[in-house]
Amino acid sequence: MAAKGKTLWYCTSCGNESPKWMGQCPACKEWNTMVEAPAAPKTAASAPALGGAERKPLKLAEVAMGSEERVSLGIGEVDRILGGGLVRGSLVLIGGEPGIGKSTLSLQIPLCCPSLKVLYASGEESARQVKMRSDRLGGDPSNCHIFCETIVENIIDEAAKLQPDLVIVDSVQTMSTSAAESTPGSVSSVKEVAAALLRFAKQSGIAVILIGHITKDGFIAGPKILEHIVDVVLQFEGENRGAYRILRGIKNRFGSTSEIAVFEMTGKGLKEVANPSEMLIPMHGEALSGTAVCAMLDGTRPLLFEVQALVSSAVYATAQRSATGFDARRLNMLLAVLEKRAGFKLAQKDVFLNMAGGLKATDPACDLAVIASVLSSNFDFPIPPDCCFAAEVGLSGEIRPVSQTERRIGEAARLGFKKIFISDFSPRTPQPEGISVVRVADVPALVKTLFRE
Repeated sequence: MAAKGKTLWYCTSCGNESPKWMGQCPACKEWNTMVEAPAAPKTAASAPALGGAERKPLKLAEVAMGSEERVSLGIGEVDRILGGGLVRGSLVLIGGEPGIGKSTLSLQIPLCCPSLKVLYASGEESARQVKMRSDRLGGDPSNCHIFCETIVENIIDEAAKLQPDLVIVDSVQTMSTSAAESTPGSVSSVKEVAAALLRFAKQSGIAVILIGHITKDGFIAGPKILEHIVDVVLQFEGENRGAYRILRGIKNRFGSTSEIAVFEMTGKGLKEVANPSEMLIPMHGEALSGTAVCAMLDGTRPLLFEVQALVSSAVYATAQRSATGFDARRLNMLLAVLEKRAGFKLAQKDVFLNMAGGLKATDPACDLAVIASVLSSNFDFPIPPDCCFAAEVGLSGEIRPVSQTERRIGEAARLGFKKIFISDFSPRTPQPEGISVVRVADVPALVKTLFRE
């Protein structure tokens, strides 16, 4: 048994324990991540084994293969990002900023799929608050059981009695356990709560969904071991002020992490966006200077969205560089390429860049659209609205190919674009009907082709 009042120092990044405070964690080398918390009591009985009492080593060739039993959640985009549905006995963690839609999505699951018996354990809201949100969202709540509790052992006992198909815990940071004497939300408490729910899920075969908060740095609150324990980690992205939300797979033991799901926040909850490109392409009638459409690939899903640029004479001595949804350092690099390799003098001009729709673009294929929109604004020359771009720009001014170019071309053709600019070094593949593929080798060639009179 640990001595009464004994405390340990835990790293919030990796969960490493230390008897004293240290400025740098010796395990993960992060600085200023050590927090003090009561030591967990040592019990004589060990945790029950997940594989049963009789276990022995097996040859890998002798392991019986069988498909994982999956259940549909009634929301097509969520089923797709999970790899075809929720695996029974799995532990799923959904993280995101406050107000982004975590609780809304978790409540929509039982409302959209009444055939699924769900135990909704809320540690943040009362039953009346959950009922009010359920009435606003609509759906069939007949098979959803609400249990307002913050002690994880009580939740596990009720789930064992009810035998639901799914348990939803909102949120893991509000739960406490007798295995940890520290306050809810602390490193040791979150770790013990997650471990208890993992044992319950694996032994009972009941899937569990955890809702998790994130820190100001954008990481899921609690020890990093929380993400290692769970089977699936899904994270919401997007601005709270915007309408669109992206649910991204960070970890998935039963499927791909290259999938994303796009939702639109409405008055009746999250609405699936089956074709996000139609929402993100230009929403103005006539062609305007400073806009270009990029064919980006997010995971395995092609997205077409508008890149907006504004170039104006600098008011102050130092020119301003501002980028929303795009890496500002990469913008500075592309502007330097334009000045060095193509001869455009932009050092005394302010450049503002914006990714329409609140998206954060990380695909290198956005480079060509960024350069095209900057030049369009600088020349005050509109780019035809039926043109799009998909290529990376190198430091020597060459236009480099990007992966899966044929999927980008196919998405552009499906949405009615007549011309797409790609790298001259991209593989030669059959072109879809109705779209012209323009190959350019470097930035000067792009300028001659795009802005010729």
